[in-house]
Amino acid sequence: MTETLDAPDRPLAGPRTPRRIMIVTDAWEPQVNGVARALRRMVDELRDMGCTVEVVTPSDGYRTVPVPSYAELRVPIRARDDIERRFLDFAPDAVHIATEGPLGWTARNVCLYYGFPFTTSYHTQFPEYLTARWSWVPLWAGYSYMRRFHSTSGRVLVTTQTMRDQLEGRRFRNIAPWSLGVDTELFHPRRRGVDGGVYRDLPGPVFAYVGRLAVEKNVEAFCALDLPGSKVVVGDGPARADLEARYPEVRFRGSRSGEDLARHFADADVLVFPSLTDTFGLVILEAMAAGTPVAGFDAPGPRDLIPGTGAGAVSKDLREAALVALTCDRGRTRAYAEQFSWRACAEAFHRSLDVLPLPVQAPRLQRLTNEVITRLPSPHVTLHHIWLPNVSLQTVTARHLPNLPSLPQLSVRDSLARIPGPRALGHRVVTSRVVSRSISLVDDAARRATGRPTPTRRP
Repeated sequence: MTETLDAPDRPLAGPRTPRRIMIVTDAWEPQVNGVARALRRMVDELRDMGCTVEVVTPSDGYRTVPVPSYAELRVPIRARDDIERRFLDFAPDAVHIATEGPLGWTARNVCLYYGFPFTTSYHTQFPEYLTARWSWVPLWAGYSYMRRFHSTSGRVLVTTQTMRDQLEGRRFRNIAPWSLGVDTELFHPRRRGVDGGVYRDLPGPVFAYVGRLAVEKNVEAFCALDLPGSKVVVGDGPARADLEARYPEVRFRGSRSGEDLARHFADADVLVFPSLTDTFGLVILEAMAAGTPVAGFDAPGPRDLIPGTGAGAVSKDLREAALVALTCDRGRTRAYAEQFSWRACAEAFHRSLDVLPLPVQAPRLQRLTNEVITRLPSPHVTLHHIWLPNVSLQTVTARHLPNLPSLPQLSVRDSLARIPGPRALGHRVVTSRVVSRSISLVDDAARRATGRPTPTRRP
């Protein structure tokens, strides 16, 4: 699904505040996970702040293939040409790559090809996930993969101090803090006990797990706990059938969303968060916003959000943490969660996007104001602006667009701020490779318009 949000023309602070933002993510609706929910809400906040946002997601019509051992999750392939055209057409002020999947790698390569800066974020402990699923994959291999992906990022956004320390210890660079938020209107204590509550037929207290059912989530640690009352699992995933067979005393409620999910949070007495591999744990804040205290291991996420707050407990003994959390005050838990707003999250994200100063490039960009921007009429090309340095209008028409019917009038813009091409390419010195690529794109459009055969493109 292409998500271009045209926002009202509201002023934003700062001389180089990015207003046109491209976000590329492999995690998006209809996927049910914390990363997809967080990005969706942050995009909404950015629009309210006056930004225009283009979101590239797996739902945009790309061919997809299932992830090995996780058929429910499909990843896109062969998206290079489309992402490249959308990047040049949209002419963003800033690019953020949210995930390290196929779309993320493709967008990274496009940005590097055009010398355009970008930021990334570290949402998932992917090396630990790999090792948990396939024990023969060494942890160092996963970190080598992740370090290479983020090595060219202007800033790597992390959501907790624990993750920052951990990544610095793994030789990651350019790490910056960034906290997520929570919807305190949707997740609210007033939903507790409505119509007797969603757990009205279960003996209390109710200990709940909410999230994906997969081996890396360590849900088995929760299911195996000896706790009073009832244990409830809310969520779905590849590990569900095995867990249901092994723990018949645990109630499995399946995937929930919206107000129904909010009620499952509010009606629980304690949320148990058994994961050892999450970087933040958005469900922790969602439970707290509903007034439900949280118990977790002393691991990234719980370690950063819970200790000293009175909103839950962490321990190496998960059962001990769950019983301590049961005694926490629900009002104090709610008050703590109210500190985390999505507006603050979006503002911090927005500030992180301005990664490279332009003064050193100003003389170069000023010279570009006299160059040509060509608008292509081909219905097969979504690229609206081609920048051809040092190529006159007459040269472009004669050499690259022979016999092209109904050629629209071309004009030279006299204001740098109105030039999409240099804005997209001008953050670094533009190489001859970019010039060649621009001319190649014009050639391809001309061939399609005139019916001439197109030679085989590079892979």
